[in-house]
Amino acid sequence: MSSKNDRTGRSFSRREFLAGAAGGALALPVIVPSSVFGAGAPSNRITVGCIGVGGQGSGNMRNFNGNRESQVVAVCDVDAAHREKACKSVGLGAKSSYNDFRDLLARDDIDAVSIATPDHWHVPTSIAAVRLGKDVYCEKPLTLTIAEGRELADEVKRYGRVFQTGSQQRSGSEFHKACELVVNGRIGKLHTMRVGISGNNRKCEPTWTPEPVPEGFDYDLWLGPAPWEPYHTQRCHYQFRFILEYSGGQMTNWGAHHLDIAQWGNQADDTGPVEIRGKGEFPKTGLFTTALSAEVEYTYANGVKMYLSRGGGTRFEGTEGWIYVNRGKLQAEPESILDSTIGPDEVHLYESRSHTQNFLDCIKSRKDPICNAGVGHRSSTVCHLGNIAMKLDRPLKWDPDAEQFIGDAEANRMTWRPRRAPWRL
Repeated sequence: MSSKNDRTGRSFSRREFLAGAAGGALALPVIVPSSVFGAGAPSNRITVGCIGVGGQGSGNMRNFNGNRESQVVAVCDVDAAHREKACKSVGLGAKSSYNDFRDLLARDDIDAVSIATPDHWHVPTSIAAVRLGKDVYCEKPLTLTIAEGRELADEVKRYGRVFQTGSQQRSGSEFHKACELVVNGRIGKLHTMRVGISGNNRKCEPTWTPEPVPEGFDYDLWLGPAPWEPYHTQRCHYQFRFILEYSGGQMTNWGAHHLDIAQWGNQADDTGPVEIRGKGEFPKTGLFTTALSAEVEYTYANGVKMYLSRGGGTRFEGTEGWIYVNRGKLQAEPESILDSTIGPDEVHLYESRSHTQNFLDCIKSRKDPICNAGVGHRSSTVCHLGNIAMKLDRPLKWDPDAEQFIGDAEANRMTWRPRRAPWRL
């Protein structure tokens, strides 16, 4: 790869980039691709590199590769089996397959990246991509901590990148309609929201012993900024989300979907609750450490109360009726609410019919997608606030402008976590 010059004229070779990133010096100057339309790619399609291609990541990869406006040109995963399967799926050879995301990001022929790593890697990988001039589609929950969410949102704004959080429900017609009816007063004055999430959906053995790392799996890189721990099958792949070092359980998994919709309907995309109370049941044995069940009460500055418990979907309750929305389901009382038309002079929420297409459209227009980094950060914050309240088991007061707890040093320490060397930004 040819070198790139920074604004001072100093040259950054590929080797320097990799060495600098490994040492935590990810604050490189933005490198803008020759064209956001992938000028060197067949049919001038937007070129996409996919980082994390198991599960959800493989689905995102197929969406981008199946779109006539984009083309997947590289894949990256610390699991060789995932890489091989992904390459075969989109017709790529070994030269377009990477174990280390830094190798993929060093390519200047990639316009955008799709990130579907474990949650503890979302922000470090996204920031590295943003600083190298890539637009980013990153899966939900966007963040591992509140502090890193603010860090990411600020970096995206600083470098002028297009960023889409993978909270796909924002692009669902039933969710758009529900929230638009709520914000236009069709249920009267909103006073209560009820959000349901499932409990942990994987069984964890009460005792465990370290296991050998499987061949072809770069476990040290998988851990990355997280504390070092011995390998075990239940620590990685989908089950990582039930270990607090890497994720936040169903609170951040399904919460990142349904709490996000509650935020939207409450017109709270740039703020959050001011008081939180929570009680949760946590495992006493085994590897898993996230809540088995959750009961959280949130209070917003506008007086709206939100109750989170086991279940699914989001219910908005007002002085003149209610609306319930979940995937493929939209209900209301009275039912006639659903027949209401939003007039031209009323509030019309951002509408997207496809999360992937919305991202690609915004790469071309340079406008914000429907779930930009700021929105993804705020929705993730509500999830983290619930986990912190459950862990501390006491009422908490939150300042959504300062993004700090009021008069609670212990709670504020839980808004961030140190990163294992050398993965410091």
